[in-house]
Amino acid sequence: MNKVNISHLVTESRNSKTMNLDDMSIHEFLTVMNEEDALVPQRIHDVLPQIEKAVEKIVEALNQGGRLFYVGSGTSGRLGILDAVECPPTFSTTNEVNGIIAGGPSAFVKAKEGAEDHEDDGQREIMEAGICDKDVVVGIAASGRTPHTIGALKQANKIGAYTISIACNPDSEIGKVAKLAIDMNLGPEVITGSTRLKAGTAQKLVLNMLSTASMVGIGKTYQNLMVDLKPSNEKLVERSKRIIMEATGCSYEVAQETFEECHRHVKVAIIKILLNCTVEEAKSRLESSQGFVKKAIQNQ
Repeated sequence: MNKVNISHLVTESRNSKTMNLDDMSIHEFLTVMNEEDALVPQRIHDVLPQIEKAVEKIVEALNQGGRLFYVGSGTSGRLGILDAVECPPTFSTTNEVNGIIAGGPSAFVKAKEGAEDHEDDGQREIMEAGICDKDVVVGIAASGRTPHTIGALKQANKIGAYTISIACNPDSEIGKVAKLAIDMNLGPEVITGSTRLKAGTAQKLVLNMLSTASMVGIGKTYQNLMVDLKPSNEKLVERSKRIIMEATGCSYEVAQETFEECHRHVKVAIIKILLNCTVEEAKSRLESSQGFVKKAIQNQ
């Protein structure tokens, strides 16, 4: 077996602030950990131009009928799946955002660490997912060198999909494979090599940005309101009514009546109330405005 060299990775280096970690009081350790975590947003700020370009590419793909795929192993893979599965209830997506984890779905709840070691598995999973040249594939790897993720990105490149990488080491290997690299330098973890910590936090924040900004970019919000949510439980039904009230200034009773009249479609309800039109006209205006509530209201 070939020796894997990870000694040069920032994520594998030792943190000078926690060399005596096992002698620290709980308060001392939590203070240091909090200080280290506070560095994460600063490092993300350094790569905002790359994140902006990534969002532009994702919006472009979604508008052309493409999809967004996250690929990763271990913590990185779980974070990708977590972001993907939150999109249907939040934005009423169907298959627009997807997650692939090394080792298959069962690896989400039980670690399969060896699953990350094979490029050909990543390549195969890209093919099995039916990824095409309209799609965007985001490879996530804290180390930036995970073979499974590299294989997935290579295969996505062959297909013609747009590829993006997210890594927590500068000049990462996956960044050299992807068409767009988001490489963050977060410094060493408080426990050496434990990339579920700062690296995991950074990845989650970047994924939040990618999916949220992309959904805003295709009309899933009105102002800062979640108008395309799926009212799939009691909490979300009530949230839907409150959103209608916030967007229109109407009473709870009007929001509730219009919500049901519009077949629980929040966007249509808002347009109907604001324009004082029929349900069918509200639907038509929304469709002609490509799903953007603000455009539907302004294009009178």
